[in-house]
Formats: sequence, structure tokens, C-alpha cells
Amino acid sequence: DVTTRLMSPDEAIAAGAMALFGEKYGDEVRVLSMGHHDEASYSVELCGGTHVNALGDIQLFKIVGESAVAAGVRRIEALTGEAARQWLTGRENRLKEAAAALKAAPDEVPARVASLIEERRRLERELAEAKKALALGGGGKAEAKGPEHVGGRGFIGQVLDGIDPKALRGLVDEAKQRVGSGVAVLVAVNEGRASVAVGVTADLAGQLSAVDLVRKAVEALGGQGGGGRPDMAQGGGPDGSKAADAVAVVKAALEGELAPA
Repeated sequence: DVTTRLMSPDEAIAAGAMALFGEKYGDEVRVLSMGHHDEASYSVELCGGTHVNALGDIQLFKIVGESAVAAGVRRIEALTGEAARQWLTGRENRLKEAAAALKAAPDEVPARVASLIEERRRLERELAEAKKALALGGGGKAEAKGPEHVGGRGFIGQVLDGIDPKALRGLVDEAKQRVGSGVAVLVAVNEGRASVAVGVTADLAGQLSAVDLVRKAVEALGGQGGGGRPDMAQGGGPDGSKAADAVAVVKAALEGELAPA
């Protein structure tokens, strides 16, 4: 049964009710007890809300959400009775639909979804590697594009369509190895925007600044800034149509910097 009584706060606490820290109570409080009597109740609370006459009136009880309302205080949202049954039936129907789409039994859906997610990640990695290899004409193998010579130093400048900007650093490191001594600049174009990375080989890091060079490229792309280290810097701009211009700007800067005195 669910019973309510009015008593003083001290009597309520003595009966097992839990008072909330920081709450102020009057001379009389409403004590809600669920169970047979105070000494053997399932729950004894200080509460001013409206409640059922017996726990059985609630029937099915399903928590459907919870959230924070204040520091140390959580709120739960739940459905009871017929509403809870309808909610569970809806969830069961959606699970059956997912199982049918996956051609799996309902109990197998979580494992099947996890397998598909892992397969997608593997394919995405393979696609990224294939794009890198295609963009560099062989991914660093003998057939990859060789360096030009600017001011007596090696230079590689390329525009790469559809390459993830996060891959640029590794691609520039690879291009620097092919250059030997010089500069590599790669511009990745995605959905109209461009990301650029410039790498300077270690022997020229004291003579050339990748940061200065990348900022020139970023400006050509309609952007501002760019940063990194003397041997590796990155930036980006909104105008991917100027990707070739960004490469040309860096090349022209090198011709001036590396020109014989």
C-alpha cells in the first residue's frame, strides 16, 4: 500500500524519511510510505506530490530518460501502465525492422552492427591509403612524381583532390624524403576549401621557414595565418580554386630565397 501522513520534520526523519540537504521544511511535512508500515516500508519519503493508492496501480514501470537538474541531483523520466507497454512494443518493432534489414535474428543485431561498423572503418582506411597513393602517383614508389629543381634545390608541389587534410603531414614527410634537399608543398582540396602543408628538409630549416612559406600559400587561398615549425607548417583557405596558385606562390618565393647571391 501507499500511505501518507502529516508529521513534524523530526518525526519524519525518525521514521526513516530522508530530508534533502539544503531544503527548508515547515512545522509539518507530508510523509509518503510505500509498503506495509513505516518499520517495513520499501520507501519512506518527504513528498508533496500526488500518488497512487497502491504500488500495483503503477503496473509496468519503464525509465526512458534521465538528466541532471542541479549539482548532485538527477531527474528520471518514466512511463507506466499502458504507456510503458506501448513504448516497449514500439522498441520491439523497431528492433525487428533492424534485424530484418541486417538479415539477422534480433539477438544478433548488436554484434552485426558492431561488425558492420568495423568493416566500414577498414574500408575507409583502405580508401584513404588508395587516395594517397593515387594522389602522389604511386605513394612514394619509383613511379611517383619526381622533384623539380628550384634555386639548385629540390621542389615538389602538388594539388591533391579529395585527400583528408589530416593526411597532409604524413604525405609531406614522404615528399620530403623524395626531395632529399628542398621543399615540398601539398594542397588538399575538399568541397571547395583547401588545406595546405609545407615541409622544409632539415638541411634548409635554418635558411627557410615553412611557416613563412605556408602563410604565403594561405594568403593565395583567400585565408589568413597558418603555423607550425620551421620544417613543417600547415594552414588553409576558403578558395580551393586557387590551389595551383598557392603552389606557384611558394615556388616563386623559393626562387627568390634560393637564388645565388
